[in-house]
Amino acid sequence: MVSRSRPGTVYLTGAGPGDPELLTLAAARVLSRAGAVFYDRLVSPEILALAHHGAEMIYVGKEGGQQDEVQPRILRQLAAAAWRHAAVVRLKGGDPMVFGRGGEEWAYLAEREVPVVLIPGVSSAISAPGLSGIPLTLRGVARSFAVVTGHEQDGQHENWDAFRSIDTLVILMGVAHRKQIAGALIASGRPANQPAAFVERGSTPRSRTVTSTLGAIARGETDVESPAVWIVGEVVRQHEVLAAMSEELIEAVA
Repeated sequence: MVSRSRPGTVYLTGAGPGDPELLTLAAARVLSRAGAVFYDRLVSPEILALAHHGAEMIYVGKEGGQQDEVQPRILRQLAAAAWRHAAVVRLKGGDPMVFGRGGEEWAYLAEREVPVVLIPGVSSAISAPGLSGIPLTLRGVARSFAVVTGHEQDGQHENWDAFRSIDTLVILMGVAHRKQIAGALIASGRPANQPAAFVERGSTPRSRTVTSTLGAIARGETDVESPAVWIVGEVVRQHEVLAAMSEELIEAVA
């Protein structure tokens, strides 16, 4: 084991939505020279293959309900790895600062005088809808959007009334509780016939877009698999229009 006189740098790095071509140049660079890589469940094998040969590859993915149990161990492991390596990569799907606990990890390491550098990633909250032909804002249709987690915080549900007037709502980690969330959104004042869509595995070859309405979701009529980004709002109607136009153009070029 290498003994260092001072800790190395931990790079909080976004892996993007899944497609390795959407990884930033900065992320690829630090991966190629990191001595240790801590990676999450949603990071693709193609991205992991870019890591430096011989690097410690440490899986720290969390399943539902494990967050509070596993996160303290990850923090300790990151701090310890910084004393073994000059460069440590904490690789997270999407962007580390969008429901990725990046702020918590940065604070923990900074308190222990471990240098931290943030390398932002392409968030699935924006990229997955866009790739599916769903713009989060659209002139004359949507002037605002909000990104919110559908995951319970300490057993407490989100106050969905606070998002009643947001034109486009993007819900991450909301598949498991979609019936309850849809019902709460309707109860808060959003119309039951408001369009909604789930983009499963956005940016990957297995991507699939499922369109529905809040009412149908609340009734349990919408089948969807995690991981998926959930979009609620009138902009969802653009999906079929833009997707059809794109297919026609691709066929014409071919």
